[in-house]
Amino acid sequence: MHARCDLACDHCYVYEHADTSWRGKARASHEAVLARTAERIAEHARTHRLAAVHVVLHGGEPLLAGPALLGRAAELLRAALPADCALDLRIHTNGVLLSPRFLDLFATHGIKVGISLDGDKAANDRHRRFADGRSSHAKVLAAVELLRRPAYRHLYAGLLCTIDVENDPVAVLDALVALEPPRVDFLLPHATWEQPPKRPEGLGETPYADWLLAVYRRWEELGRPVPVRTFDSVHRTLRGRSSLTESLGLDPADLVVVETDGSFEQADSLKTAYDGAPETGFTVFDNTLDQVAEHPGMVERQSGLAGLAEECRGCPVVRSCGGGLYAHRYRGDGSGFRNPSVYCGDLMRLITTIRDRMAPAVVVPAQDAPGATLTDGQLDELAAGYGGADTVRALARAQLGLTRRLVAAVGTGSPAWALVTSLDGGDTPALDAVLAHPYTRAWAVRCLQGDTARADLGGMAEVAAAASVRAGRAFELALPVRGGAVHLPTLGRVLVGGAGERVVTGDAEGFTVGGRRIGPDTPADAHWQPVRRIALADGWTPALEDTDPQRDSHQWPVEDRLADAEYLAWGGALREAWELIGRDLPGHAPGIRAGLSTLTPLRPGPAGRDVSAAARQAFGAVGIARPATAPTLALLIAHEFQHVKLGAVLDFHDLYDRTDERLFHAPWRPDPRPLEGLFQGTYAHLAVTEFWATRVRAYDGLRNGPAQHARVQLATWRAHTAASIATLADSGALTPLGARFTDRMRTAVEPWLTVPVGAAAETAAREAAAENLAQWQARTAAAGPR
Repeated sequence: MHARCDLACDHCYVYEHADTSWRGKARASHEAVLARTAERIAEHARTHRLAAVHVVLHGGEPLLAGPALLGRAAELLRAALPADCALDLRIHTNGVLLSPRFLDLFATHGIKVGISLDGDKAANDRHRRFADGRSSHAKVLAAVELLRRPAYRHLYAGLLCTIDVENDPVAVLDALVALEPPRVDFLLPHATWEQPPKRPEGLGETPYADWLLAVYRRWEELGRPVPVRTFDSVHRTLRGRSSLTESLGLDPADLVVVETDGSFEQADSLKTAYDGAPETGFTVFDNTLDQVAEHPGMVERQSGLAGLAEECRGCPVVRSCGGGLYAHRYRGDGSGFRNPSVYCGDLMRLITTIRDRMAPAVVVPAQDAPGATLTDGQLDELAAGYGGADTVRALARAQLGLTRRLVAAVGTGSPAWALVTSLDGGDTPALDAVLAHPYTRAWAVRCLQGDTARADLGGMAEVAAAASVRAGRAFELALPVRGGAVHLPTLGRVLVGGAGERVVTGDAEGFTVGGRRIGPDTPADAHWQPVRRIALADGWTPALEDTDPQRDSHQWPVEDRLADAEYLAWGGALREAWELIGRDLPGHAPGIRAGLSTLTPLRPGPAGRDVSAAARQAFGAVGIARPATAPTLALLIAHEFQHVKLGAVLDFHDLYDRTDERLFHAPWRPDPRPLEGLFQGTYAHLAVTEFWATRVRAYDGLRNGPAQHARVQLATWRAHTAASIATLADSGALTPLGARFTDRMRTAVEPWLTVPVGAAAETAAREAAAENLAQWQARTAAAGPR
């Protein structure tokens, strides 16, 4: 937004490092640049069907652009974007000029504010001063106090602190925490092998790690009062999840910078490497974002492990470190960015120290009780079609208790049972992480049903081995070879070939099978196929399960191990779908995040049909064949998780007379359905109806094909759902709880019955219902009385 700054911070990478291009840039963006930028972003969103885009108004100091230009940027962006694409708009500022006038503007446009602040006055004044040497601290504190006012608190995005190892780390953290930020981020000062970071005498070989670890200890002493992106990223990557920052982890970089003159640049941190390092030669006037994405520098920054130096690829913490920030790897000897980070030793010490302090991940709390019933309030919440995080976690605890009893019923005949029971004490979290895996219960049920073709007691050894690896316990077990692979549920599989059994040994550092050593940082290769997780907004990281031999629990066949390209396609589709769920189905999102741990890719349906399923004995998992669009994926996730929730309710609560064997008309199917099938379909279609209602509202005033399709879908599904609720209510088979549950479903669908869709859509819905009814009547007549 503006290429100059009102401070003269001596650690600034824009004005104080190798790149001097700022001297030739326009001071502020012109409207023509902003308009063309908005068009390029909108073009990209339409091309890739993005559910949301993320834009940061930056500088220099963006507030120097003034309220009028900042407001115009927001207007142009929102006007250009498609109606179904959300805009996450933020501004990052030093805060000196922040005022109620700016914040009123930001509130109007939904612009969240991040502020740079290096700690208390002594720490901040070490670098963040005006050109004449005056302190900026008081003005920045005044800006933060404005953001903390109730009228503006929702705009407060967080604080960014650049590290100086000569500052007191505890004083810095305490000063930042006192300002109650939603998030804090600590940045290593930009440096390269040509211009290394300062390392004062007497502070040891890893002063930046030591400084951050002092902050980490204080953060833990305070009870982790605010999220710290650096520490959260280390925690996440150590557990196989994605990073929250480009300076850690192996996630591909997905950002581009638009300068004031409309030129596209790579990440602006590259300005610290050499003059012109971030340049691409592209502009918003001449080039698309797809063309920018194909620039060699952009491609290099998305190459993950393959793009790192050889010594980095073999490092035990590479999955967490990721080679460090790309700019910090630069060396001017011809090797460019194919070097370890100039902070390599610090990153190694930071990550390994945090790793050694971490307890095993607790995926689901232990639950030994016979299965707790839900409160009346929680049941009413679920009956309305929703279920918040606490309610769904209560379902998960009850399901874990049920799985424990099922596994115990199987276990006594297995030689691995003693190891499992020995884990159920000090290592209960590690054991419960495996028992909470959806397909552990599916395996146990198959064993108890005598399904020897699909399950055997070797599954107990798999559970014991996986839990032992998670707990860091020593063990030696013979595990079955299934489909040429040894499998550890929740962790992955090792391809060994053949059949029979393989001996697996484990210790605190990992496990060994067939002479192959697998540790927590072992990368995937031709033999080791770890379970992969996809990091989504709000911290949801579902597993994309394509290795578990028990995952074939759905009505459609499952896909085998996904190729890298398909895995990446799933990641992109899920990120868009999750953003759409958060925006259009906000009542469903918290429960999905709390209870849906696993997505299992299915094979495509016949003739391109969208297929999805929820397995009654696999709480926490849904199976889906990746559809063509993100909105369809969002719909399938919401639909199937309704089945997951209701199945968990029915495990402990009677909603109908289970001895009633009658079949009923379900308006969406031609075949008669038993009571549970009617209940399940009706409950799932509460989410389907709400989804199409949000689509209709998004298309308000439009008369195009997608808009009319949404109206027909809403008219159809709300009619189906209302009719099936009436069938349930009139069945005479509901328990008092079931009658209350059904009445709450009726109340939940009522708001969508009045959304106008037009006569054509209503006619199409009636015709579809009449056709289904005729088919049902024909089938019922042919089958005879029931």
